[in-house]
Amino acid sequence: MPCPASNPTAFLFLYIGFNKNIAFQYFLVYTIKFSLFNIFTFMKPILIAIACLLFQSYSQSQPVKTHGALRVKGTKLVDQHGNTVVLRGMSFGWHNLWPRVYNAGAVKWLKEDWHCNVVRASMGIELNNKGYLKDPEGSVALIKNVVDAAIENDIYVIIDWHDHNIHTEEAKKFFGEMATRYGKYPHVIYEIFNEPDHETWPEVKAYSEEVIKTIRAIDPDNIILVGSPQWDQAIHLPAADPVKGYDNLMYTVHFYAATHKQWLRDRTDEAIRKGLAIFVSECAGMEATGDGPLDYDEWQRWMDWMEANELSWIFWSVSDKDETCSVLKKSAASEGGWKESDLKEYGIKAREYIRKYNKKP
Repeated sequence: MPCPASNPTAFLFLYIGFNKNIAFQYFLVYTIKFSLFNIFTFMKPILIAIACLLFQSYSQSQPVKTHGALRVKGTKLVDQHGNTVVLRGMSFGWHNLWPRVYNAGAVKWLKEDWHCNVVRASMGIELNNKGYLKDPEGSVALIKNVVDAAIENDIYVIIDWHDHNIHTEEAKKFFGEMATRYGKYPHVIYEIFNEPDHETWPEVKAYSEEVIKTIRAIDPDNIILVGSPQWDQAIHLPAADPVKGYDNLMYTVHFYAATHKQWLRDRTDEAIRKGLAIFVSECAGMEATGDGPLDYDEWQRWMDWMEANELSWIFWSVSDKDETCSVLKKSAASEGGWKESDLKEYGIKAREYIRKYNKKP
């Protein structure tokens, strides 16, 4: 005989047969079971929505745990699951000019308050007595501060050789050390030449091949970013003659919105059509000098274009110089905790953009 709690006919039979106590017990069981089913049915979409929000929050707060090791697939940056990933964040200014912000607190604040899923540690090479050429130990120590903090906070980090001239042997030594120390971490991306200026592409390519070879002997798969002549605007040159023989290479484009207009987007579109994977590892909303007024309209065009093309981007820079492109005022603390009153106009807008677009997991 079927359970009366799941069979109203059986319940009626018991009741009519004057077995009212048993009938009442079955009635209670049936009512509770039916109510629970209806509650679950009603709550199911709510529970699913909550689960999605929790997953999205987790994805945002744990980018590397969520996406894992990155790789290049076609022209896209993808994660361990093969899904396209867009990294959005901030670049620290030259380490030898603003060492005060090269610390764990600043990295943590950029992740938690600005919602950065990547930061860029920019190691100055030639400038002053604190550049890498004259102070390699001090330089490496500051870069390690940022990289270690990024790993601790589970975000991606770019190790940037911030140079405008070729120093092949020094770069090989540095990146060999970085690959040895950090090659096992999926958080790390190597940017091997920030902005070649007047070098030819054959010169930049030859240098890049030497440094890539050094890294790949130790770290076979983390992403490597390759620069191009004319401050990373001559992207058409590597598009016509790319580095071959290595996986997970991307090429950098830099723009400053008040100077670089549609022509650079068109040039980059053509490079992508030719098969180049692009990473915008430095950009901002003012002139290429780093100063002058913000060009909000052109900056928004760049933002729309990068998002439409699913390109990763980094704003320049976490620093407090008296120029437009430094996001901080002198009042800003070294270790984060920045209020809006500590940010310049550009810093307020940069933070707004990152928080807006990094709402997506």
